[in-house]
Amino acid sequence: MSPAKFLTLNNGKKISSLGLGTWELTNAYEIVKAGLKVGYRTIDTASMYMNERECGEAIVDWIAEDPANNKREDVYYITKLWNDENGYEVAKKAIARCMERVKGLKYIDLLLIHSPLEGPTMRLETYKAMQEAVDSGIVKSIGVSNYGIAHVDELLNWPGLKYKPVVNEIEVSPWCMRQELIDHCKSKGLDIIAFCPFSHAQRINDPDALAIAKKHGVTSAQVLVRWSLQKGYIPLPKTKTLSRLATNFDVYSFELSEEDIKQLDHPNVHDPSDWEVTTCP
Repeated sequence: MSPAKFLTLNNGKKISSLGLGTWELTNAYEIVKAGLKVGYRTIDTASMYMNERECGEAIVDWIAEDPANNKREDVYYITKLWNDENGYEVAKKAIARCMERVKGLKYIDLLLIHSPLEGPTMRLETYKAMQEAVDSGIVKSIGVSNYGIAHVDELLNWPGLKYKPVVNEIEVSPWCMRQELIDHCKSKGLDIIAFCPFSHAQRINDPDALAIAKKHGVTSAQVLVRWSLQKGYIPLPKTKTLSRLATNFDVYSFELSEEDIKQLDHPNVHDPSDWEVTTCP
């Protein structure tokens, strides 16, 4: 397989097939700006990460360095509304704050509900506010994160749905494959953004990943990102180390065989390294 470097979402917008995660990055400005120079074009943050402003400033400054070649429309900026930002009126104010933190970007490419934990009423009220943000032009696309099958169907069957969610951002790795959930999302037209491809670095030294990496002359991190790409997902590798940015991005120059994929797959294992809220009410 040769994964495309860009995917077209269900609303016709394009997103790069490899993103940069920023959770827990205290040096987000430095990492995002350097990441853009390496070639990353999808930047993923959230209000809960407390680094939206730094991510936005990094993008603005990168554009300013070479405006002839560095274009705002080439960057895909993602942020999310946290649990305490759910509810119609609360979400409207939260969206305004998200936009204020990155006002230099002029708009948010993708806004997500961070989790389904606040319950049906709050989820749908929040999505109503998000749809209005699309109408106003400050948000281009909307979607969900950490949603299970029931949550996805609840939204898709909601009479107030005007803009279909374009993605579900969930933890995915060979040890947290979520195949039923992913198949369901894809059958409904939602793409999968896959966070924690390294299981918070817990699987970097996995023997199978290391063996496959040695065979291809790459790192185990590259193998895990490539696994996600070949599955058709949008992985979000994250690092606080500048030197690893280029390595993690260099995943289009080799290909995993069917045997490699089979060796990595653990369909009967469910071992998320992060929270598990896809089954909440």
